[in-house]
Amino acid sequence: MQLESVEVQDFRNLTGSITPARGLNILVGNNGRGKTNWLEAIHILSTTKSFKTAKPQEAIRFEKELAIIRGTVRQSEEIAHKLQVAIQPGSKILSINGKRATLHEYLGELSAVVFNSEAIEIVRGHPDSRRSFLDDAIVSLHPPFIQTFSDYNRVLKQKNSLLQSARDNEFGLDKTAALLEPWNEQLISLATRIHKGRIRVVERLNEELENRLFGEEVVTVRYLSSLEGKGDLSDYESLIKERLTLRVQAELIAGHSLIGPHRDDLEITFDGHDLKKYGSAGQQRSAVLLLQLANIAVFNATRGEYPLFLLDDLDAELDYRRIAQLLEFLQGKTQTFVTTSKESFVEKLDPGASVFWIENGSGKAA
Repeated sequence: MQLESVEVQDFRNLTGSITPARGLNILVGNNGRGKTNWLEAIHILSTTKSFKTAKPQEAIRFEKELAIIRGTVRQSEEIAHKLQVAIQPGSKILSINGKRATLHEYLGELSAVVFNSEAIEIVRGHPDSRRSFLDDAIVSLHPPFIQTFSDYNRVLKQKNSLLQSARDNEFGLDKTAALLEPWNEQLISLATRIHKGRIRVVERLNEELENRLFGEEVVTVRYLSSLEGKGDLSDYESLIKERLTLRVQAELIAGHSLIGPHRDDLEITFDGHDLKKYGSAGQQRSAVLLLQLANIAVFNATRGEYPLFLLDDLDAELDYRRIAQLLEFLQGKTQTFVTTSKESFVEKLDPGASVFWIENGSGKAA
């Protein structure tokens, strides 16, 4: 897939459009001029999600009611699709070739992987950052899986509401167990699918991790189920059913669900050591980048094409040696977008790259 053009309307401070090249695209300009905003727009066009905010409506230009991001994606020599994401308070409207599309239909038209300062949360942050990393990877490979995550979150919300009510109203154990049964049945089925999906994507990430890229360090990942040590994880469906039955009283006391993949984590090691505890800042950044490159490799092995690769403030996140190694590794593979505020840095990168000078949200090709 190739992004042939991207156009914005009332999205943050951006104006106009840019026409990126097939390979490396460099967005350069002073801080605060809109470089990262262009990457954010491309990411929303690709995934429908912002990497800057959980509330995309915050990106609508002041005093406007609607922001629009449009793009043309070349799927093959014969096929090009026009995508559009319209953002308004409380909702996003997705379109493919002018026809309204569901999230399920839209995802997979264009995919993107991002590396920026926030990506380090995959290592340093809370378990939900690592779960999101895995879940985003699964959805990029199998877009219909988005419904499984949506259904699981819906069931979990309903179950938590019931547990809260049961605790506040002092329901007995038997009554609570009976009320929970239909929700737990759904949770078991959905949780089993999520567990299997995450286990499989972790296996594939380990297969693709390119540990030679930045030196001799070996990065590995391992899925940590919250049910580890509680029974036979190879029969996850039976195990979670058993644990849900045993933990009804504990969940009633807590007032929320204690069992399920929403409590799982991902262990990331660097030369056998826990990266979160013992890795330096440089090692952590390198490991996150290696994980994202493995993510790209898994996508290519599955889909036969590459997602976009978005790298924000590249020279602040990596030293030049690693940047040179990275760009050489990516050459001929991904359509890549990088941002920098250093004009001198541009000269050190691929002389064949397309350069866009960003000024007041507008991008002009060099």
